[in-house]
Amino acid sequence: MKVVQSLACAALIVFGAATAARAEDAHVSIDNFTFNPPQLTVKAGTKVTFANHDDIPHTVVSAQNFKSKVLDTDQEFAFTFTAPGTYKYFCSLHPHMTGTIVVEASSSPTQ
Repeated sequence: MKVVQSLACAALIVFGAATAARAEDAHVSIDNFTFNPPQLTVKAGTKVTFANHDDIPHTVVSAQNFKSKVLDTDQEFAFTFTAPGTYKYFCSLHPHMTGTIVVEASSSPTQ
């Protein structure tokens, strides 16, 4: 019985660590010719995944540093924002579609 309890505790610890790691991830949905949310604020080091839920292709392009391939329905593109700043992006196929990612400095504990 102790072995089962130990395994269950280990599984909870591993699951908790995976959940904590995912807390740094953020998502932007592409639907009805819009990016939702249109503006997202994240900490440096956050991976943002853009998911196309429209029934037509879209792209995610930032003049500063990233460009997706054409995303068909339910395809995704992810980018990790490492530097603080404001990143404006758009769909190169539908330039009226725009969004902004604001990246804040990550808070690190002082030693």
